[in-house]
Amino acid sequence: MLLFVEQTLNGAQYSALLFLLAAGLTLVFGIMNVINLTHGSFYMVGAFCAASAAAATGSFAAAIVAAVLGAGLYGFAVERLVVRHLYSRDHLDQVLATLGLVLFTNELATIVFGRSPPFMDIPPMLRGSIELLPGLAYPAMRLAFIGAAAIVALALWFLLQRTPIGMLVRAGADDHEIVEALGVDVRRVFLLVFVLGALLCGFAAVMSAPLLAVQIGMGERILITAFVVIVIGGVGSVRGALLGSFLVGMSDAYGRAWVPSLLGGFLPAQLADPLASSLISASAYILMALVLLFRPFGLLPARI
Repeated sequence: MLLFVEQTLNGAQYSALLFLLAAGLTLVFGIMNVINLTHGSFYMVGAFCAASAAAATGSFAAAIVAAVLGAGLYGFAVERLVVRHLYSRDHLDQVLATLGLVLFTNELATIVFGRSPPFMDIPPMLRGSIELLPGLAYPAMRLAFIGAAAIVALALWFLLQRTPIGMLVRAGADDHEIVEALGVDVRRVFLLVFVLGALLCGFAAVMSAPLLAVQIGMGERILITAFVVIVIGGVGSVRGALLGSFLVGMSDAYGRAWVPSLLGGFLPAQLADPLASSLISASAYILMALVLLFRPFGLLPARI
């Protein structure tokens, strides 16, 4: 029981990271019809800004501000200088242009921050563990990550469903040509959505930087999984991103806990261990294949 609860919390923390990245990615892809490979670079920029600010000031609050502002400003610059010229181009042009931006961002981060990856320590107030059950103490930083992601998810829902800005975003997702004909500057709506995605990347980065290694190229690895999440949930759907993140996070956590022991029960160790590792690594892709087999448009297709 304790192992189940612990793995559920581990899965929730991984799900929180995936949701913060996939929510912005699915909005950009679903509303703007842009394949933005630079999304992972915003995550990396946020992590480097957070680690540098924490090292310079010793303040976790300063790290949060630096990560969110750094990723947001870089996202603003990318949209203004590059992405806005790709709206009417096909997906191949978008992939090539944003892939070039990924390589450019990696080199820029190396020039600005150096080749030695910065280290970000867990803030003092979130060090240690909290005893949730007798015999189960869970790291406070991971619990804070889960709680912060839940608050962001609620705030994002309120923004999209209960504000005039959200109304414009939802209308633009349904038919941006009609919205533009009604006098709304759709390009500004697109800019807002793009920067919002970058801000979410920055927040995900500052919360995960004390738990994961901050390094060049860290965004590309998680970006692939984020794309899997939005395919599972449904492109353009924030609700789908939340559900897809939960399913991928839990399948990864439970797989790591029980797949090795299950395979070890009827296979020799020299076969069970590598097979278990491969199945765990491929769990998100297996889940995506199963979903697409029965629900080609995802579990919760776009209604934002």
